[in-house]
Amino acid sequence: MTRRGYDDVAVAVPITVPYVRYSPRSAHWFVAQALERLLGHSGLAKADIDGLCLSSFTLAPDTAVGLLQHVGLGPRWLDHIPTGGASGVMAVRRAARAVQAGDVDIVACIAADTNHVDTFRQTLGSFSQFARDATYPYGSGGPNSIFAFIMAHYMQKYGATREDFGHIAVAQRHNALRNPNALFKQPLTLEQYLNARPIAEPIHLFDCVMPCAGAEAVLVMSCARARDLGLPHAVVRGAIERHNAFAEDPIFERGGWLLDRDELYAQAGATPQQVDFVQTYDDYPVISMIQFEDLGFCAKGEGPAFVRSHNLNYNGTFAHNTSGGQLSSGQAGAAGGFLGLTEAVRQLTGAAPERAVPGAALGMVTGFGMVTYDRCLCTGALLLGASA
Repeated sequence: MTRRGYDDVAVAVPITVPYVRYSPRSAHWFVAQALERLLGHSGLAKADIDGLCLSSFTLAPDTAVGLLQHVGLGPRWLDHIPTGGASGVMAVRRAARAVQAGDVDIVACIAADTNHVDTFRQTLGSFSQFARDATYPYGSGGPNSIFAFIMAHYMQKYGATREDFGHIAVAQRHNALRNPNALFKQPLTLEQYLNARPIAEPIHLFDCVMPCAGAEAVLVMSCARARDLGLPHAVVRGAIERHNAFAEDPIFERGGWLLDRDELYAQAGATPQQVDFVQTYDDYPVISMIQFEDLGFCAKGEGPAFVRSHNLNYNGTFAHNTSGGQLSSGQAGAAGGFLGLTEAVRQLTGAAPERAVPGAALGMVTGFGMVTYDRCLCTGALLLGASA
């Protein structure tokens, strides 16, 4: 089946509400800050926002509709996406279709979470009944043990070493030092990565993201509307999403991207070789490596050789997670799923000059969310292009 493309859809006004390690404020406050900045940077009035797409883990007991009373919006179109790290891709994809259908004019896509001292533990406890039932009886709770399982399997099957994953983490720290919003401000060497304390073998300290509080947001509208408003913008060239792919695999080593990547590139009329930068969802380096394979930048099992042969810095041979990614910027809950999105729009609109990818015209953003015991349930990817 030939699916309709994403013609004439713009993504504009990338917003980051600065991250903090812990915050006494609520998720509602971070959402409101993101909305206020979207309005201030776009020149729009609140009434001009007639669509809202929201993702958050810590908004309870509210959902997106409950939030409307707090921020005073009255949209004609509303979506609440509970897919965590896949939420940014899916928010833009669904907002784009609503704009194309004429159901909405301007959609605010926002992800935000707070982080109190005990927030992360509470989130894990209510994250997934399947994961809780499968791991808690064995004294294992949270993502570190899950990803240690995935990473160890990948290393054993494909011969990856900790040095290979270290190349990803070290390059991202290099990029983060040029991102004022990144929480990590000190350089990271490969030696420091390798010598860091173990967390859950083979995962060590710098394989793990730091939970924090913050928000990310963009506006989605037609390209004509973005031009009328004088807003620098990226254009949607293609989008895919998939859920519960390869459920028959004993343990996660391939994701839904593999099923739909040909459609993604066909929508954009492009090849992997034409992509100028890639913003992968990077809660752990092994997941970025798997995405390099599943999205066609190298074959399955060739991820280790790929990172050894490429410079992953923003100005290198394979520009990857140019903001520093979550590994060096922090993971603000569901906003982690939007981090690559806002960075891609900045790259394509010239809004990140201190870490600009030379000549960037086509960028990829990926999503990866809702990890249970041994796999991820939600995957997605966007191709965004520079406007003409």
